[in-house]
Amino acid sequence: MSHKLKCLIVDDEPLAQRIIEKYAEDVPTIEIIGKCKNAFEALQLLNDNHVDLLFLDINMPKLSGINFLKTLKNPPLTIFTTAYSEYALEGYELDVIDYLKKPFSFERFLKAVQKAQERVKEGSKETIVHEVVSAHNNEEGFIFVKSNKKTFKVNISDVFYIEALGDYVKIHTNDKVIVTYQSMKKIEALLPAANFTRIHKSYIVAISKIKSIEGNMVEIKDEKLPIGSNYKQEFQSIIDKSSVS
Repeated sequence: MSHKLKCLIVDDEPLAQRIIEKYAEDVPTIEIIGKCKNAFEALQLLNDNHVDLLFLDINMPKLSGINFLKTLKNPPLTIFTTAYSEYALEGYELDVIDYLKKPFSFERFLKAVQKAQERVKEGSKETIVHEVVSAHNNEEGFIFVKSNKKTFKVNISDVFYIEALGDYVKIHTNDKVIVTYQSMKKIEALLPAANFTRIHKSYIVAISKIKSIEGNMVEIKDEKLPIGSNYKQEFQSIIDKSSVS
């Protein structure tokens, strides 16, 4: 990391604030720049300062953490902290980094921070691709992707899944991630419908690359991606067509 992640704690419980502060002292790659007890204080601080990462409580008076996050046009990376587990799915919908259920250990806190650091690394370095995508199998065709002022050829057969990232998309291939300014709708139109399907508002997956499906999660490329309720029925019908039992 070239700089510490600047972090903001938003929690109405002083004890919860202190625990996160104490944990953060032992993580040299992050820096707590402020504490807020509600969303309105947080909004003021976000307007006045650069913040890389929010530790955001969900259950707060007047405006919940979830509703507060929805109001932000360009929110920082966010880790939810809450005593209630029923909000985990909404966390996926809002593309939060992680979901810490109180009380959480230092080890669990560190794991969440490392996820945030990985996301920052992806956004900073993976937009720059220094090698040409190798053509292992061009039978399914290819697309051209603009990234970092260059245009890259991406073989369809190399793509595992597409991930929405605000106004950008991340194309996860067999050996790299390419970030490009593009809408999910446009990228979905470029991909062959027989090979790819939308499982969530934030994810399009290559059907042939799916390892397993369990509950509302799809395992692909050592990642577990959520199946959105609006896409579940259509996705299940696609799987049923290829099912042997």
